[in-house]
Amino acid sequence: MAKYGRSASKSVESAMRRKKKGTLKSGSGRSVKSRKQAIAIGLNEARRKGAKVPSRKGSRKSSSRKGARKTSRKSSSKKR
Repeated sequence: MAKYGRSASKSVESAMRRKKKGTLKSGSGRSVKSRKQAIAIGLNEARRKGAKVPSRKGSRKSSSRKGARKTSRKSSSKKR
């Protein structure tokens, strides 16, 4: 079974064409120069349209940072 639908590939193709033209803009308004960023923008547009695209992987950094903060607070309170 395919991971991505046809409409998803069309939106990625469209984003790549706009990147080549120089009209593809990122969220900050700057023109996109990275191929990977253009693909990511195309997939995000496909997700908004409801195309068949796998969901993004969640970041693991945020959960590990929370754990690190808790341990640092405990160690600082023990020193006092």
